[in-house]
Amino acid sequence: MNADIHGLSGAYAVDALDDVERAEFERHLGQCPECQDEVASLRAAAVELTHASVATPPAALRESVLQQIATVRPLPPLTGRPGQASPAEPQPPAGGPLAPPTVTSLESRRRRIAPVTWLVAAAAAAALVIGGIAWSPWNNQGSTQQPPLSITEQVIRAKDAQRYEKDIDGARATIVRSKSLGRAVIIADNMPAAPAGKDYQIWFQDPKGAMHSAGVMPHEAKPTLSMLLNGDASRYNGVGITVEPLGGSQEPTSAPIALIAFS
Repeated sequence: MNADIHGLSGAYAVDALDDVERAEFERHLGQCPECQDEVASLRAAAVELTHASVATPPAALRESVLQQIATVRPLPPLTGRPGQASPAEPQPPAGGPLAPPTVTSLESRRRRIAPVTWLVAAAAAAALVIGGIAWSPWNNQGSTQQPPLSITEQVIRAKDAQRYEKDIDGARATIVRSKSLGRAVIIADNMPAAPAGKDYQIWFQDPKGAMHSAGVMPHEAKPTLSMLLNGDASRYNGVGITVEPLGGSQEPTSAPIALIAFS
């Protein structure tokens, strides 16, 4: 059996052979464990891709793919020995039976089918199966996939999210904490701007009462302001807010204007 028939396995897996080629390859397939494994692997990959979710690719992907296609070198034409022309593929006699494929005809078929096999590989590479999500630039029409949530949004929407509120002279500070994520967010409603040359600084309070900086709030007044706090929120018992010099301090320099306990 000519070794070139192994090259038909990819086209066979996607049903890209004609009747004669399919019959010939199936006879070979029955006695070639290597081709059996390859065909089974290709078909299994195709099934996995059909089970995946679809995510919208980056907007720049199409331009990038088109630019890279221009750099792909095609396969060189078949040639015989130096100084000799390539033999033409034999044609069946008029009205007679089709002659058995020769080495030349099998090679010609393999070259003819090579673009099909390349297309299968390219589609599989473009469908990146990561954590059960397939990302395919050819299947994004009408996709309703939402962009990834920020860490702040993940904390606010977490199933174990807990909310702790505190009124501060007409303003309201809300701490949202997720122990499973180990993070916390402060949401300030109607919080006035910090005094000139000062900033509001947020602190985590540990079980011993010590304060650990969790960040400095933006120096501006907004109807609603949210900020992700720095540090492992699952380790602490509460949050404090102090007024500190511009840019914040290593440790509190004034009494807290608010203390919010996680209880």
